[in-house]
Amino acid sequence: MKPFAYVRATSLQAAADAYAAHPGSRYLAGGTNLVDLMKLGVETPGALIDVSRLPLDEIRELPDGGLRVGATVRNSDLAADPLVRTRYPLLSLALLSGASGQLRNVATTGGNLLQRTRCGYFQDLSKPCNKREPGSGCGARDGLHRDHAVLGHSEHCIATHPSDMAVALAALDAEVELYGATGTTRTVAAAEFHRLPADRPEQDTVIRPGEIITAVILPGAAAGALSLYRKARERASYAFALASVAVVLDLDEGRVRRVALAFGGVAHRPWRATTAEARLTGAVPSPDSVRAAVDAELARARPLRDNAYKIPLARNLACDAIAELAGTHPGSPATP
Repeated sequence: MKPFAYVRATSLQAAADAYAAHPGSRYLAGGTNLVDLMKLGVETPGALIDVSRLPLDEIRELPDGGLRVGATVRNSDLAADPLVRTRYPLLSLALLSGASGQLRNVATTGGNLLQRTRCGYFQDLSKPCNKREPGSGCGARDGLHRDHAVLGHSEHCIATHPSDMAVALAALDAEVELYGATGTTRTVAAAEFHRLPADRPEQDTVIRPGEIITAVILPGAAAGALSLYRKARERASYAFALASVAVVLDLDEGRVRRVALAFGGVAHRPWRATTAEARLTGAVPSPDSVRAAVDAELARARPLRDNAYKIPLARNLACDAIAELAGTHPGSPATP
């Protein structure tokens, strides 16, 4: 076992100072992913800086009708919050589709965003992995990659990001609030928070060294907008997405006033489908127009030997979810 220091932070600045004082340190909240990776030897921090007792566990309503969700709010509490269930049912559905009840009771909002890929090559020290050991290669490319990315991957890494919550946040135009070592605060769009692996795949996010996630900011929900989260997985619970989709749809007299569409399980980060959104905006969401828009987005996919099935799977999830929200799904009360 590699020895490490443990520091219980009493303030944000104390946490940032402790990070600077301990090279190779990690912030610890729920620890549901970090501790597992330490047991495997994938993560070997020089110090754990415990931020779980900082006053970051509040869900607060904002003047514009949005919400400020503290970084240490537990996933189960966030999913059950009345304002989240009423204004952002998409987020509640995404949270409840992830992990197990026991893990959701411990996992935090910030930790959920920072969880690392479940790629078997990343977790196995005997296998090459550029994310774990830069320059060693990507064992999954020619190995077992049925669960891996079809969008946005590179020769360096084909892993997918496992979070369901992050996909919902990308579709909701949420922002991630970060506290830096100098005491400054900045926000990053949730859809841009995670990086693609074009270079430096070991860097999962745009977080700068020492920065701490302090909150997630949800903008005010548009009146009348509908939302849905759909997830395809190999078993009913405690399984990561083969593909998932988060949709926010706002209709005006039968036409799409605004749509937000994000895919999960198909890329290194939640994949905001901007091409499909642009094609659907202003259009009547008929089955043909929706399929054409989604196909235009998925035309960018580059499947590998064993994961081409993810393209029709993602397409069907998106088309089905939009049809349900638009009332054009077979069997819908709105269907003629």
